[in-house]
Amino acid sequence: MPIYAYRCTACGHAKDVLQKIADPVLTTCPACGAEHFEKQLTAAGFQLKGSGWYATDFKGGAAAAKPAEAKSDAAAPAPAPAADSGSSTASAAPAAGGCGGSCACH
Repeated sequence: MPIYAYRCTACGHAKDVLQKIADPVLTTCPACGAEHFEKQLTAAGFQLKGSGWYATDFKGGAAAAKPAEAKSDAAAPAPAPAADSGSSTASAAPAAGGCGGSCACH
């Protein structure tokens, strides 16, 4: 639903109102009661409600933390074989999964 900005020309009271597009324009000032409450021309503002894609995909909760954890886990095992330079079989053996540990699955 759009958020409209109103201002009273009599007393200067300003208010943002959440209204449907089909709702009638407000004319009575809630502060002074004068019939000089006018809608201002402003940038469009709106409020999203419900459980649509915007709430589930881009909110940044636990789902956003999982890819970061997966990336940090992928970087951690890679230095471990390099530190063990004493054993040639440990560095030649592929990591679990047969991909060599250079993919994002580790």
